[in-house]
Amino acid sequence: MPPRPRSPKPLGTITRGTTNPNRLRRVDRWLAGPEAYRLRRAVDPLVVDLGYGAAPVTAVELFTRLRAVRDDVEVVGIEIDPARVAAAAPLARPGLAFRQGGFELPLDGRRPVLVRAFNVLRQYGEEEYAAYWDEVRSRLAPGGLFVDGTCDEIGRRSTWAALDPEGPVSLSISLRFGAFTLPSDVAERLPKALIHRNVEGERVHGYLRALDRAWLDAAALASFGNRQRWVETCRAVKGDGWPLLGDASRWRLGEVTVAWSAVAPG
Repeated sequence: MPPRPRSPKPLGTITRGTTNPNRLRRVDRWLAGPEAYRLRRAVDPLVVDLGYGAAPVTAVELFTRLRAVRDDVEVVGIEIDPARVAAAAPLARPGLAFRQGGFELPLDGRRPVLVRAFNVLRQYGEEEYAAYWDEVRSRLAPGGLFVDGTCDEIGRRSTWAALDPEGPVSLSISLRFGAFTLPSDVAERLPKALIHRNVEGERVHGYLRALDRAWLDAAALASFGNRQRWVETCRAVKGDGWPLLGDASRWRLGEVTVAWSAVAPG
C-alpha cells in the first residue's frame, strides 16, 4: 500500500511506558526464528521498536537478538516522549539509535522490514487501533512485518498480531509452562483488536475454547510434562481444522500461531 503523507507531528499519545528486562523475549524469539527470513532477505535491514517505554532496555535486547540473525541490522527505538528519547541516548551505538516520533515512523523515508510495538496499542481506544495499524503498514518495506502485541509484566503470557503490507496475517500465543491453568488465561493479554471480542459468537472466543478443550483432553500427558501436553493440545486443535502455522518445534516452546482469518473480528 502507498505510504501515507508524513504527519507534521508525532502520531499517538504518551503511554505509561512501564517495562522490564527480558519482558519481550518470547516475541523476539519468534522474530529471530520463523520470521528471521524477512530480515535475511531485506535490502535494508532496518527494524523499529515502536513505543519502547520509559526505559530502552527492550530496544537494546532486540538489537542484540537480531544481530545474531544479521550482523548489519539497524534498530531504531521510537518514542513519542522526548524525555525518554533523551534518557536512551547514552545507549546508542553503531546500529542502534533512538528518535522521537510515533506511528508515522520518522525514518527519513526509509522503510523498515520489522516493526515491533508491544504494550502500546492496548492503551488506546478500540476505535483507534485500526487507523494506526494502517499507518504503520503503509510504511513497511515490501515483505515487511508489523507486530502488535501485549504481554504481562514479566513476559510469561504474551500474544501478538502480525501484519504485512496487505493486512493482518496471524495471531500468536506464547505461554510459560506453569504460568497458566487454561490456555484461555491469556485472554486478558490479547491485542486491542481482539481483547473485547472474546465473547460467544466471535472467532477468537471459539479458538480459545478449542485450546482449552484440547488442553483438558490432554491431561493424561501431564505426567510427561507440560511441554508434551501442549504439543498434543496444538496437534489436536490443528486436527480439528484450525489453521495453525508452524509445527511442533514452535509448540514445544509454549507457542502457537494461527492464521488471522480464523480469529478475525466478526
